[in-house]
Amino acid sequence: MLLARTRLLVATLWAGSLWAVGYLAAPTLFATLSDRVLAGTIAGNLFTNQAWLSIACALVMLVLLWATQTSTGGIFAGPAANMAAKSRRTLLIIVLVMLACTLVSHFGLQPMMAALRAAAGPGGVMEEAAKNKFGVLHGISSVIYLIQSLLAAWLVVKQ
Repeated sequence: MLLARTRLLVATLWAGSLWAVGYLAAPTLFATLSDRVLAGTIAGNLFTNQAWLSIACALVMLVLLWATQTSTGGIFAGPAANMAAKSRRTLLIIVLVMLACTLVSHFGLQPMMAALRAAAGPGGVMEEAAKNKFGVLHGISSVIYLIQSLLAAWLVVKQ
């Protein structure tokens, strides 16, 4: 029972932080600040913190799922774990896909976007080709974030 509640707490923290940063804080920055470069810099820092929180939540969830797995002799395996193998497998897949979304975005797309921003200089003016590439990367990143956010809702519901 305690493990299930802990999983729910971690899943809710993870989902809530994704939604708060991606759909509340970042859009508010761009709507409020007249300096788009500053808004982008702050949003980038928020997304970096969010990525590290996502990685931590994923690791905690994986440990909690492992701890209740009977086939590997998890430390809390047995009737008290009260979790079907199919349900555990579904949760494991959701957590791993969400973690993959974070890793691809944070360690794959974000460095490329940061390099384009840095090349633009302090005024944030990009050449047309760089602006197009940044737009494509930002679009891909946004789709990945949306997928992760929807999976987060599913993760909370599946608890």
